[in-house]
Amino acid sequence: MKWLRATALEYRLRYLIHAVIFILGFTAPWNKGWMNVGRQSVWVELSGGLMKGTGLGFATATETVLVLAALLACAGAWLRIWGTAYLGVGVVEDSGMHGERVIADGPYRYTRNPLYLGSILHTLGVAVLMQPLAALFAVVLITAVQLRLILREEAFLEEQRGPAYLTYKAAVPRLFPSLQARVPAGGAKPAWGQAILGEIYFLGVAASFLLLGWQWDAWLILRGIIISWGAALVARAFTK
Repeated sequence: MKWLRATALEYRLRYLIHAVIFILGFTAPWNKGWMNVGRQSVWVELSGGLMKGTGLGFATATETVLVLAALLACAGAWLRIWGTAYLGVGVVEDSGMHGERVIADGPYRYTRNPLYLGSILHTLGVAVLMQPLAALFAVVLITAVQLRLILREEAFLEEQRGPAYLTYKAAVPRLFPSLQARVPAGGAKPAWGQAILGEIYFLGVAASFLLLGWQWDAWLILRGIIISWGAALVARAFTK
């Protein structure tokens, strides 16, 4: 199973890897109409499918897909912020892994990997702006990257924390959250301000769908995503 784990280099460059996958997903350079955002997108295809399959009108079908994408983006942002508030921005953004303690507070009482789950949900939401093949490419690769990172962290924590982590691992689901807390709260205090600043990209993407999506302009939402990414780069300098 070791070959399924991310390498040390992958872990250090995980943010760059994510960025490259998203850039390829949006540009779809293998298609003739690359960077043709909004046309032949998952948003358009799903809306058309809903119209044919359910008899919904154009506006209702289009808004239904938008609402689904916005909910996924919001859920991803919330999990990222919630998880970072308890884990700490410094740990989340560090190029190395930390094994000083086992976090059993906030979302970590329901799932061991709220940050990675948040990234997957975020990708599912953003993928509606991509062309179908590009969206499949992005979702599959991002999910695979998350699983590889999870396996590497698990092996590291087992080595560092031993029985304490194994007990936690046996009680709390790896990815899909339990409906009830599986372990007692550890008493950690969340740092919400730093978490919001550290996860400003995900928050900005959710806001882009909620505030700009009603213009039915995929390019407008994409501009909001790009601005959110730029804001995250600036915010990272402050969180450091």
